[in-house]
Amino acid sequence: MQPKIELAKTRDFGEIISDTFLFIKQNLKPLLSYFFTFCGIFIVAATISACLMQLKMTTNFNNLTSGAYTNQYAPSFFNFFGIEFALTMVFTLLSITAIMVTVFCYMALYKEKGNQVPTAEEMWGYIKFYFLKILGSSILINLLLAVGFVFCLIPGIYMSPILALVAPIMIMENTSFGYAFNRSFVLIKENWWATFGALVVTWIIFSVCRAIIVIPVSIVNAISLVTHVKGGAHFSIAAAVIGAALQQVCQVFIIIPVVSLSLCYFNLTESKDGTSLLNRINQVGTITPENDLPLEEY
Repeated sequence: MQPKIELAKTRDFGEIISDTFLFIKQNLKPLLSYFFTFCGIFIVAATISACLMQLKMTTNFNNLTSGAYTNQYAPSFFNFFGIEFALTMVFTLLSITAIMVTVFCYMALYKEKGNQVPTAEEMWGYIKFYFLKILGSSILINLLLAVGFVFCLIPGIYMSPILALVAPIMIMENTSFGYAFNRSFVLIKENWWATFGALVVTWIIFSVCRAIIVIPVSIVNAISLVTHVKGGAHFSIAAAVIGAALQQVCQVFIIIPVVSLSLCYFNLTESKDGTSLLNRINQVGTITPENDLPLEEY
């Protein structure tokens, strides 16, 4: 049996990617269980609102292109998309935040318990403590990134991996946003490229996984749109609704980049602080419980 992965260790770029999938493979069942337990309500709400939004948009589009609306009675931007659009954005933000908090809390407890799966009670205690903190931090970080991308993209690209570390620092070290913000700059110094590369690769993998599931429905939507423009049938409402639902369900794949981000954090802290090595030195001569880690040779 393959030994359980050790989180607190230094890793190069390739090891971050490979250990991301190794950790998910070893913890797939509890990760999925906690994903549906703690994130399911937000995923369901986001899915329902997205389906209602697509239903309204598709109906308005069909009516608009078929001449059912005149210039005088054409729907406004808000009426065309409806309040469903705003609800979809809100629930999507909540679901993504829930996924991040769930995975970060899982990995924090996993490390704290000596590579053991945390219980649902432990997970709930951590999640309800950190959820609102991470939600507020995420909104602020997204605003900072938006400002950065407005200024010629370069500031936004540079800040992306730095600000991405704020949430795991807040949870792993139980600290404030201000401290985590400053510490993220310290940790990533001289390690920006490796962190940025690992996050880009895992987000590409996430996008590919989602595309594989969503693309068939998107093709149906495209064909329906082309035939409609040429005078054919209405834009497919069923395909649009199914596509919206699948996009929300595919958020489960966000687990991949979030695990990778956590491993980037552990890599940076070990490189800068060597906390794992210090803990081993402090435990020399003490009796430690049995675990699945391989014996070290010196």
